Amino acid sequence: MEMNYHARRLDPTLKRLFDLVAATTGLLLLSPFFVVVSIIVKAYDGGPIFHRAIRVGKDGQLFHLYKFRTMVINAERQGPVVTANSDPRITPVGRYLRRTKLDELPQLLNVLTGDMSLVGPRPEDPHYVALYTLEQRRVLDVCPGITSAASIIYRHEERMLTGRDWEDIYRNEIMPAKLAIDLNYVSHRTMWSDLGLIVRTLIAVFK
Repeated sequence: MEMNYHARRLDPTLKRLFDLVAATTGLLLLSPFFVVVSIIVKAYDGGPIFHRAIRVGKDGQLFHLYKFRTMVINAERQGPVVTANSDPRITPVGRYLRRTKLDELPQLLNVLTGDMSLVGPRPEDPHYVALYTLEQRRVLDVCPGITSAASIIYRHEERMLTGRDWEDIYRNEIMPAKLAIDLNYVSHRTMWSDLGLIVRTLIAVFK
């Protein structure tokens, strides 16, 4: 039984090859879109096109996660790390990009550099990783991803973060729930499960 279990496990070389091919193809096909969004984001307030967020990757290594900037300039100095519902720091353009998840597309660059994979636990801010239990830190054994089962289930997470105690809701309810889903993925991931999550992500986005 043990041999059969490991035989079904995801081959890291195959996963990396798939990531490289898919990310390269995606960047080439989406390059016109990248140009259009870059112009719109820049024209809105003249600020940076991309936002570089510090996140915790595989084995606890820090890296810069790329996103299209969806918030006002210097937003990180004006509020908390997690974005609550109706956060005034979000620009009108950014609100659309966030709703459609198109702001995540620059993370294909993170996939090329090897900091991320197409599928894996979503990378978290160091502030919240410091709160992980020893068991929850097992999600750091694998490369973080652009999409995951947890991110699909909680794709409307911001709507749940309301009221004055929204950070407590995130820290005590949402974060543990997402980590439980991610831990299940880490224990049972296969190439087929990754492909299934990619399909589920595309369906969720286009719906």
